Amino acid sequence: MNPALKGVRVLLADDHSIVRLGFRLLLEGAGAEVVAECADGESALRSFAEVQPDLVVMDVSMPGIGGLAALERLLAWEAKAQVLMLSAHHDDIVPVRALRLGARGYLCKRAEPEEFLRAVGQVAGGRRYLDPALAQTVALAQLAGSDNPVDTLTEKELAVFMKLAEGRSVNDVAASFCLSPSTVGTHLYHIKQKLNVSNASELTLVALRNGLLEA
Repeated sequence: MNPALKGVRVLLADDHSIVRLGFRLLLEGAGAEVVAECADGESALRSFAEVQPDLVVMDVSMPGIGGLAALERLLAWEAKAQVLMLSAHHDDIVPVRALRLGARGYLCKRAEPEEFLRAVGQVAGGRRYLDPALAQTVALAQLAGSDNPVDTLTEKELAVFMKLAEGRSVNDVAASFCLSPSTVGTHLYHIKQKLNVSNASELTLVALRNGLLEA
């Protein structure tokens, strides 16, 4: 039992059911209560409105609008929401974006179970948390700025870029974000210009080089 987590009501959002199960067991073993589980950003937004949790634990990479877009919409609706973002990727671009959007914490999924519970306790207690393994890199990225062209993408362009880099079609991405294919096409044009790429394969390569996709 962890006193910092006793009675904390948590919403879990991750598209892998076995991952959610692991998180649930850890949280409930520490005294927290998992009040909802979701497999995509849209259902996380709906569930948040229904159950009003104390804390949201949400993966960056999920089907549909994805974690970053869901985070942005959630905080636009409820600015005081406490959100801990998780990612399997060990980069600095996504955590900087997540924290800039208003996430209270960010943790790499490679962390030990004890670190996960520490992160949840910090965020649930109203404090900020950043994975120690990412802290220096993220701090330097925020202080020095970045000459990485990916960092020039807007939030929407980054979300579209990550979907396209996974091999999704323009029509698929348009449906995920409730946009018209022509709007996604415009985003794609700007993404290609900013990243100096010409096709889908090069988009995927940029994502891999930046740790935004698993090799």
